[in-house]
Amino acid sequence: MIRNGYSPEFAKRTFGQLEGFGSYGFPESHAASFALIAYASNYVKCHFPDVFCVALLNSQPMGFYAPAQIVSDARKHSVEVRPVCINRSRWDCTLEEVEDTTRHAVRLGMRLVRGLAMADAARIIAARADEPFASVDDMWRRSGVPVGSLVELAEADAFLPSLRLERRDALWAIKALRDEPLPLFTAAAEREARAIAEQQEPDVELRQMTDGHNVIEDYSHIGLTLREHPLRFLRADLSKRRVVTCAEAMTARDGQWLMATGLVLVRQRPGSAKGVMFITIEDETGIANVVVWPKLFERSRRVVLGASMMGINGRIQREGEVVHLVAQQLFDLSADLSGLAGHDGEFRPPTGRGDEFAHGSPGSPDSREKTPRAVRARDMFVPDLHIDTLKIKSRNFH
Repeated sequence: MIRNGYSPEFAKRTFGQLEGFGSYGFPESHAASFALIAYASNYVKCHFPDVFCVALLNSQPMGFYAPAQIVSDARKHSVEVRPVCINRSRWDCTLEEVEDTTRHAVRLGMRLVRGLAMADAARIIAARADEPFASVDDMWRRSGVPVGSLVELAEADAFLPSLRLERRDALWAIKALRDEPLPLFTAAAEREARAIAEQQEPDVELRQMTDGHNVIEDYSHIGLTLREHPLRFLRADLSKRRVVTCAEAMTARDGQWLMATGLVLVRQRPGSAKGVMFITIEDETGIANVVVWPKLFERSRRVVLGASMMGINGRIQREGEVVHLVAQQLFDLSADLSGLAGHDGEFRPPTGRGDEFAHGSPGSPDSREKTPRAVRARDMFVPDLHIDTLKIKSRNFH
């Protein structure tokens, strides 16, 4: 700098400022690396949304959104998503060719089935290599997996795509099985080169689950549903109460007062936000961004931290393309979700890892600020547990 005509004093001050920035500033290599990752991710999502969806699902648990939101976004971008199937799914989610097109469909993998061991899934995949399973009994004999694993797959509705067995029909067929086939029937099956059932069950016509009950079971056992969004079943009642959709809220004029509701996806309270909480809710039309001021949070702490479905009465704040619903009142509408299964049980959809109150440390201080001398107690809330409750875990970030 001195050779370029700057004074020694100015050069020293400049280098002192650079040294100060270097103690907390991001290096250029970090910025360049992040820019490349962001560009590559956006390119893949734009041009290959099916590949992007599969990659994210197979990398779980990670990221901001839960599998339900990843799948929902992919379907909104014209990606066909196919359910878990005992004859077609592998452990990971995979791509399947769509006939007469160059596109691919996403086949959900058995990794999404809660409670299913990877070893049992591997035995199932190996057993069907030569021939698809023809029945529940056939699958049980050839794979050798315990009955409990078959129950997990039946509860995930994995027998429906290829065997056309509804949940209750599959569970009924599994009830006739034991942990290991009897040797006599195993020898007979090997001799005849075909499956021979140990018991000839009479045909029974079971009462099938309602659409709403199926949605609850989907969320309970794979964490998402390919059926209707839960709030679509409640929309008529919500409309009578003058509750608008998330899409209507996000397109409303600046300053408009309204009431919106949705499933809670993400709750964030960054340390640099001075106690302000940001909540993302979702209904069948999309998402809405909610701002909760500290005083309202303290008054409605149980609603904020415990509600699976939240009603927000507030005012729209619009600055360009950035739109928020600034909350004035919060309501816990989780009980409304119990109607999905004919009041069979409460509905608590699983939240994602982005929800800091479920997966992180809420209200963590800004890393750029000085660490307080005294250790402050974390805000903590343990929701009531119910056997028949469907839990959707929000994703908490800070």
